[in-house]
Amino acid sequence: MDMVPNNAHIRPPGPPVGAAADWTIPQRWAQYTPAEHAIWNRLFTRQLAQLQDRAVPAFLAGVQALGMKPTGIPRFEDLNEALDRLTGWTVVAVPGLVPEEVFFHHLAHRQFVAGRFIRSAAQLDYLEEPDVFHDVFGHVPLLADPVYASYMQAYGEAGSRLHAGSALTELARLYWYTVEFGLIRDGDRLRIFGAGIVSSNGESEYALDSPEPLRIGFDLKRTMLTDYRIDSFQKNYFVIDSFEDLVRRTSVDFRDIYKELEGIAPIPVATRLPTDILFAPNPGR
Repeated sequence: MDMVPNNAHIRPPGPPVGAAADWTIPQRWAQYTPAEHAIWNRLFTRQLAQLQDRAVPAFLAGVQALGMKPTGIPRFEDLNEALDRLTGWTVVAVPGLVPEEVFFHHLAHRQFVAGRFIRSAAQLDYLEEPDVFHDVFGHVPLLADPVYASYMQAYGEAGSRLHAGSALTELARLYWYTVEFGLIRDGDRLRIFGAGIVSSNGESEYALDSPEPLRIGFDLKRTMLTDYRIDSFQKNYFVIDSFEDLVRRTSVDFRDIYKELEGIAPIPVATRLPTDILFAPNPGR
């Protein structure tokens, strides 16, 4: 279950009843109903078919390496056996949205927090709060990639050094535009790696095909200053060259970046700057 980037619905400090001090809970896999497993199967089958020529190859390789299939909601313990062997990451269940410090702490220790509930049949195409399909199908496959896994840990470490303030908002934008809604170059085409896109049937098409959004070459400070929407498809996407390049560009002392950005107004959604490098929609298939 991701941190809410704009802090709009973060729970107050202190774990809820039934959760451990680090906010984790048992997945309670045996309590899932046949109808809930059927929703996973439906979503999984639909998305995997759509993503074959849209997602970054590392995502598809991760799905296969972790044994994800349309055979019901995965057991976290089964995922963790493969994931820990590949990159040292594990998935831990949490009861809902967690405070920033909890979220960062888990990432810094190679633990990805995931909600255990799954959306209803009436919510297949839109859900306000991330569920187990978004968290596990959307995020976990790329944690099997060593370079991406290192980026996620480094992000958690950067967040763990922060306190409340504008810097937290700026760091949240980096997460939003990479981990949740990132695009990557693949020759003359773009591919998806952000979990918010790969887990969305509509946005998987829109992000690559629509002429509407701005697809902007990744720049760290530009990304950290750019506002975003949480109630619609994105109007901005940022495009990286590779995971290795993303790690290189973010291997900085963020304290210096925060100082440089201090006092600078956020860049509104859908704003094109003269310095932006823009990418066109993918050519027709």
